[in-house]
Amino acid sequence: MGRTVVVGDVHGCSAELRALLDRVAFVPDDDRLVFVGDLLARGPDTRGVLDLVRQTHAVVVRGNHEDRLLEWRRAMTARALGEAALPPPLGRLHAEVAHALREEDWALLDETPVTHLLEAHRTLVVHAGLVPGVSLEAQDPWMMMRIRSLGDRGEARDTGGATPWGARWVGPPHVVFGHAAALESQVHPWATGIDTGCVYGGYLTAMVLQEGEEPPPVAHRRDVLVSVPARRRYFGGGVGVGGRAMIGEQVRMPMHGPGPHAARRRSRYGHEELVGASQPQARRTAGRGRG
Repeated sequence: MGRTVVVGDVHGCSAELRALLDRVAFVPDDDRLVFVGDLLARGPDTRGVLDLVRQTHAVVVRGNHEDRLLEWRRAMTARALGEAALPPPLGRLHAEVAHALREEDWALLDETPVTHLLEAHRTLVVHAGLVPGVSLEAQDPWMMMRIRSLGDRGEARDTGGATPWGARWVGPPHVVFGHAAALESQVHPWATGIDTGCVYGGYLTAMVLQEGEEPPPVAHRRDVLVSVPARRRYFGGGVGVGGRAMIGEQVRMPMHGPGPHAARRRSRYGHEELVGASQPQARRTAGRGRG
């Protein structure tokens, strides 16, 4: 087995996902691909993202967006069987996705776990996070797909709360997560947030670990984070706790070269807009930010 590539929230941004796989020179027959969830909705090409997941035999942990659609699907199926069931309300964008998904797409989503342990890296992948001080076995799956912060008494919060949960998480394992979008990754001693807001016009970010490598200390965490810019802003929305505001903030593309993991091998996912010296280079996300 080669490297492990863990990708942040894609939200239907298939072009950026192909560009990111090109940037890290992903090799399907050697490297392992893992997603933190929220593959779908808000972006332009949910089905294209799901096709790429199947093509690469990737592992996907369940995000709150997948969970919401699955809850809707279960309720609609129950109603069709004559059972009393109240499906959760879906906004226009989620309803469009729900009606566009194919049976193989629903089957893929239905098989997603809430967490995925990367034993060789002593790292746990989860969509939103974990409640500090609570054992893995006692964590609430609903909250693991939605937590962003901690309140004044240390309680888990989906909204509000001034302290990112990752700042108080003590491992092992190290936890890699998404959900709380911002222009900079969240970097904590035992947790790394890699939702850098691609669908909001930010970046799509991956953590790239060599075989058997653990996430490095905070001072060197940026060395294993690789990002590509969004083609455009697809959806207007907020940011996660501790994040630099994306709304109303111009996204500037730092002209850093790719990280040390970025381009040792060429993959089959050629992306014409990132080929050639005249194109903007992918950035490495700075470890000082929150995401």
